[in-house]
Formats: sequence, structure tokens, C-alpha cells
Amino acid sequence: MQRSTGGKERLGRTSRMGERTLRRLLIIAASAVVRWAKRKGVPAESRLGRMLARKPPMLVIVAVANKNARIAWALLTRDGIYRAPAVTA
Repeated sequence: MQRSTGGKERLGRTSRMGERTLRRLLIIAASAVVRWAKRKGVPAESRLGRMLARKPPMLVIVAVANKNARIAWALLTRDGIYRAPAVTA
């Protein structure tokens, strides 16, 4: 679902109509990221750190999986190359 207004795209939530195996793999990968972040620590000012402080772990896992899916989709549709965001010190 897409709702756009004023030139700003707003995409809807990730539906359950997609590929089941792909969704499962995204959740497994995101849970590994969250588990690693809890064990090793993550900066409190990072997006993941802020979410872990406020939200239940499963909700954070789904949010990370959703973000990863959107990044992958954008890269595939635009023939892009992933460049990690610059870390500010």
C-alpha cells in the first residue's frame, strides 16, 4: 500500500502476502543483529540503541527486518550498491 502526499512518499507496512521464506530469513537476520547489539552493546544515540531502550525486543526485530527489506528493495530496483552510513565521532 502506498500513500503519497506533497511529493513525499509514504509506503505502508510490510504485508504478510509476500514470500514466506524471505520474511522468515529477514526476521532471523534481524534477530541476530539485535542479539549481537544486546550482548556487545550499541551506542545509546543510535537508532537501534534508542529502539532497544524503549520497545520490546520482538518489535525491534521486526522493525530492523522491515528496514533491511526496504533497503534491499531500493537497491534492487535502482541497481544500486549498498554504502554503509558514515559513522560520526
